[in-house]
Amino acid sequence: MLKFAVTSAPPRVLKATAIPTLAFCESSDVGHHVALVIASLIRENNSAGMPTVLGLPTGSTPTGVYRSLIQLHQNEGLDFSRVITFNLDEYWPMSPDSIHSYHRFMRETFFDHINIPSENIHIPQGDLPAHAIAKSCEDYEREIERVGGIDLMLLGLGRNGHIGFNEPGCDRNSRTRLVTLDPLTRQDAAGDFFGEENVPMQAITMGISTILSARKIIVMALGEHKARTVRQTVEDEVTRHVPASFLQTHRNAIMA
Repeated sequence: MLKFAVTSAPPRVLKATAIPTLAFCESSDVGHHVALVIASLIRENNSAGMPTVLGLPTGSTPTGVYRSLIQLHQNEGLDFSRVITFNLDEYWPMSPDSIHSYHRFMRETFFDHINIPSENIHIPQGDLPAHAIAKSCEDYEREIERVGGIDLMLLGLGRNGHIGFNEPGCDRNSRTRLVTLDPLTRQDAAGDFFGEENVPMQAITMGISTILSARKIIVMALGEHKARTVRQTVEDEVTRHVPASFLQTHRNAIMA
């Protein structure tokens, strides 16, 4: 049976925040904790014969969650056969087989290691021609609605406060769409693309309204370099200039 590392202290709950916030001693403990929350939801729904619909991010922040969920699948039989996933975003234009593609990232980091049916996996298509993007985004929204909505949305937190690729200045009522990436976002991605000049200018992302429609939201922020953005998200006023601050309006969101 898998045994998670024991934290030196349980997470502290920061009370004077607009979003309930858990503070961990070690960043590795965050992934373990979030994975256990997700696993509990999957098991509960499996027992009831119901699907579990997850919204999933990419990048370095959620890799600890995915690693722990894989271990739970391999060592404790956590069953993903009823799980349905919708990824937050994908660069455009981007081939799904590119080393920079979020399709490839999710396969190699998570999906190839669990028993999730391929037809249950949904990721925005980055290889569509421009004229087909709007309809594809509408179809993405309809599919989320068709399966009953997202049970749990997992988010990372961008240095500029973006969630998904909803950049500063975005609309609270936005849905899945093509967006232009903020210069800071492209700078932060430069290392993955061997230079900022190689980072795509645009991406397809779920909108703020799409994200807020999830029944539960967990947003993760790892590292001291995110401290200012965390404060803006959970303590400061709600503003389109810090898209993550819109999470303050959700009744079941937490920061970890």
